[in-house]
Amino acid sequence: MNPMTPLKIAVVGAGKVARSNYLPYLSAQSDVHLIYYSRTREAAEACARDFGGEVVGSIDDLMAQAPDATLVLTLETQRYEAVKALLHGKPKRLFFEKPLVAQDGQANVKEDDFFKARELLQSAGDVGAETAMVFNYRFFDQTLKAQKIVRERGFGALTQATLFVNYACWSHCIDLLHLFAGRAESITALSSANSYRGAKDVAAAFQLENGATGTILGTNGSRFESSLYDMQFTFEHGALRFSDLDVSLTILDPATPHSETHTLQGNRSRWDSYRQSFERSLAAYLESIRRNAAPPVPGLAGLEELQFEAALRRSISLQRPVRVQEEFPLFTL
Repeated sequence: MNPMTPLKIAVVGAGKVARSNYLPYLSAQSDVHLIYYSRTREAAEACARDFGGEVVGSIDDLMAQAPDATLVLTLETQRYEAVKALLHGKPKRLFFEKPLVAQDGQANVKEDDFFKARELLQSAGDVGAETAMVFNYRFFDQTLKAQKIVRERGFGALTQATLFVNYACWSHCIDLLHLFAGRAESITALSSANSYRGAKDVAAAFQLENGATGTILGTNGSRFESSLYDMQFTFEHGALRFSDLDVSLTILDPATPHSETHTLQGNRSRWDSYRQSFERSLAAYLESIRRNAAPPVPGLAGLEELQFEAALRRSISLQRPVRVQEEFPLFTL
């Protein structure tokens, strides 16, 4: 792409997520021109006023602008319908907020969400649209450091994992499990009898395709001001412990006599790290467009995350183990 040519970035959905996490960074890029569409035109006009860019009145008008990428930042409950409408215009690139589809909200993903998400990705492929996901936790300092340590210190393959996750971070943490170890082979799950803030707890044991085993617990019951997740990943030759939005990473390396802990210091908060992770995610995505390269996090990662959740929900419903890849194949013939 000619570096002098502005990137036309379409933003579908002009709510809090767009305003807080995306537009501050995008509007600061000298080669980005923003185009907004929202079901509530007043919200789109407010974004144009505050961050620059232009507003269009329909999806057809948006696609007529031939944007280089379309960021789908609607609520997850509305994303399926929004993407269906966009696909009629044959977009070049689609970038999705997480989770990819969740018709009843991110704490209540159901099997049909996976099948609808798979339909969207297959339809995107049919019209030649490249797809990408945000999954900004991949861009935390601790995540990047952990990947480097696993690689450079020869930790080998993951063998066990234990995850405790508030639903606010649920899809991200499942994605991190996939990032470090790959897809699930089987899942056995159950749910609590009572709901907390509109969702039941779920707990599952799983086996991954690489043979690793683990457990995961998801909840709305933990306090938001407490740690939003705690995860331990054990590898053949070492282990990692993550805690709460880039706050803490502990490295357990048997080749050394001491554990090593990296934590936030000074007046830096988890919300500073959270904000920076979006900036890094967007920077990497824009750079992939400029270089006409593959996106840093493909849309398939969003489908893999929903595959895990759909299998977990089926296991709860049918009270049996679920063979994930057989019962929820990522592709259809």
